[in-house]
Amino acid sequence: MPILKSLGVADSKVPRAGTLPLRSSRNPFEEIPGLEEEAGELGTLPNGTSCHRRATLEKLAGLSPFRLGWAPGRRAVSPGDGPSRSFLGRVLAPGLRRSSADFGLLARLQGTRAHGDEEATGEAARRLAFLRLGRGPKPRRASLAERVVPAGEAAPEPPPKAPEPPKMKEPLSVLEILSLIQQRELARADEHILELEAEELASSGGGAPGPPVAEGASGGRRARDVALLYEALQRELWALVRETLAGPGPGAGAGAGAVAQLGQVLVQEEAADGRRGPGAARKLRARWAEAVARAARERLEAAAPGAPGGLAGQLEALRARLLEDMAVVRGRLAPAYPAGLGAFGVYLRGYHGALAEWLGTSARRRLPLADRYALLHWHNQVYPREVLGLVDMVALENGELGPLLSPGTLRGLEDECVTDVKAQTRAALLRVLQEDEEHWADVEDWSSSLAQDVCELLEEHTERAPRISQEFGERMAHCCLGGLAEFLQSFQQRVERFHENPGIRELPSDTYISRTISLVNCGPPLRALAERLARVGPPESEPAREASASSLDRVTRLCHRVLADMLFQELQPYFDKLMRRKWLSSPEALDGIVGTLGAQALALRRMQDEPYQALVAELHRRALVEYVRPLLRGRLHCRSARTRSRMAGRLREDAAQLQRLFRRLESQASWLDAVVPHLAEVLQLEDTPSIQVEVGVLVRDYPDIRRKHVAALLDVRGLHNTATRQEILAVARDLELSEGGALSPPRDRAFFSDIPVPRPSFCLSLPLFVGRLPLSRLARPSLACLPLRPRPLSPSRPRAQR
Repeated sequence: MPILKSLGVADSKVPRAGTLPLRSSRNPFEEIPGLEEEAGELGTLPNGTSCHRRATLEKLAGLSPFRLGWAPGRRAVSPGDGPSRSFLGRVLAPGLRRSSADFGLLARLQGTRAHGDEEATGEAARRLAFLRLGRGPKPRRASLAERVVPAGEAAPEPPPKAPEPPKMKEPLSVLEILSLIQQRELARADEHILELEAEELASSGGGAPGPPVAEGASGGRRARDVALLYEALQRELWALVRETLAGPGPGAGAGAGAVAQLGQVLVQEEAADGRRGPGAARKLRARWAEAVARAARERLEAAAPGAPGGLAGQLEALRARLLEDMAVVRGRLAPAYPAGLGAFGVYLRGYHGALAEWLGTSARRRLPLADRYALLHWHNQVYPREVLGLVDMVALENGELGPLLSPGTLRGLEDECVTDVKAQTRAALLRVLQEDEEHWADVEDWSSSLAQDVCELLEEHTERAPRISQEFGERMAHCCLGGLAEFLQSFQQRVERFHENPGIRELPSDTYISRTISLVNCGPPLRALAERLARVGPPESEPAREASASSLDRVTRLCHRVLADMLFQELQPYFDKLMRRKWLSSPEALDGIVGTLGAQALALRRMQDEPYQALVAELHRRALVEYVRPLLRGRLHCRSARTRSRMAGRLREDAAQLQRLFRRLESQASWLDAVVPHLAEVLQLEDTPSIQVEVGVLVRDYPDIRRKHVAALLDVRGLHNTATRQEILAVARDLELSEGGALSPPRDRAFFSDIPVPRPSFCLSLPLFVGRLPLSRLARPSLACLPLRPRPLSPSRPRAQR
């Protein structure tokens, strides 16, 4: 028993094989708690076995020799010694690696032994310091060379020292490698794991790492140790990824150092994967990217739920969290990684993928319309501009991240938006129209807001959709334009029913005019909205635009006709006084016309500019039509040049007065100002060529004039000469048959087509007696041409349109 004697154990106290004494002061296990002296109660070992003073190694620690850390042929070390080697370990098996698979128990033993060693070391140092107090300095002893060489002789040179062999780096045990992992010395721990893996590969014949072999084999234990150490290493690595993303905190410098070690581990493992081969590669770099994505997902999920404001608020919280974390990555984390890893791109892709997963989950839910708008706008505009636009996209390897949502998902969200908008706007527009119609028959003053409400309902969608994408804006514009066309068709039908209702005509004239003007004022904003939607929408929107314009035109024409009929019904007594004998000498009739039109124009000023201009132009045209109508009907015939001159002068004065009136009313129908002066010239001129020229000007400026109108004017002038009449009428006939005269003018440029004239006169040129009248009397100029009886007017036709 030389080893046990060196430990201070007497031969008489040597126990039987497999046991160790517990009373020796040099026993390395005497400080293990739970063991007691022989006197007193029985001691209990950690494995539950009772003993007195002796115990086997298995009973002492409850472990096999492998689990305690030593085995036959290998050196044993107490778990608390760390890299330093205990005396017992050096004696038993110098130069071999210790291993253990039971990390938890050895860690507890390590803490207990380390505490006891520190107390014993401190007590021994205090005793030695006390004993050296009074002895003084230790006397210097002569060396062997001084004792052998006499005084005065030179001492021989010492022989050269042989170089010491380099100290071999002792391998660490599994427990020590685990301790390095727990202390975040990740790069050093990975180096020792790689060494242990290399030993395991060498012991197994150089093959690739695989599943552990039988439980009792040393190769299986090494493979299991390597697997467990890699699991512990990865847990620390991915925990480090999560912790560094949470924020810099107080230990920003230490965190950067740990991140640098993480990057070094990835580089070491990537190099090792090249040696392992494709089938045995651990692919720690890919798992690092997955860990970054998991940490990003946790960060985003933690930021979104607590945000107020529904989905829009959650998206804003995600944007803030993305910018905050990417700033940490760009400023602190990415520079700590090795440059070859592309850390910034890995983190950006991780956040991008986590965000895509979050948005995809949200898109699959049944979202309200406002949330779908918010999701589409954030995906298409906010994220590319306010997130990706602020990060360094050059750091990506290929510069692309891919879409957050697939094109099919985006299309589905847009389709749902279009469908909801179509249903919601249709119901909302009909509700607004119904509420507005209820006030049309009210006697009290009321201001309609129908057009404003309709525009607000549609513009809410037509303004948000183009901000998402141009294509989505076109689809939404087409949808809203179709809904607007349907609404305007219903609006037109209800306006027609309003004016056809006999009870409405019983309203006071001011109230009726006010309601009609309110209906007309709905036209311009709705027309502008339809035009704008048609410009934004696709080419298929043109039919809807035309339908909208047609409905608004019908409403405007109906309301203008109603207002004009009411006004000219009041003016009709003054028009009846025109073209009579009294008219030649008194301007009373025209003064009444001008005064009434001027007074009614004040009420019409409440109309918006576009329909007001159209109404004033119509009033201008209709006033001149009603003025010329009695002239061509032949109420007054000129029998002398003096009468023709007086009549032409009165026509010019009335034309000038009407021109001043409608200019004051801001009429744009200036083409009407020349019609009455031209008629006056035809009446006053004496020579036939001048009359032909003036008739040609009339036909040119007013293409709807016909020969019957010219013939009626010649009758008023008193021109009955057949040859002269035929020469003048030939001009009108030639211009009618010309290329320009054959075209009918538009409705707003028509003038003479609204003026009916009696049947043309025919001349009796046969030399015979008619009844008892001699032919000589029929040959008189005054009786040469007998006008036919005009066709009686229908009694149902309103007098204002005669």
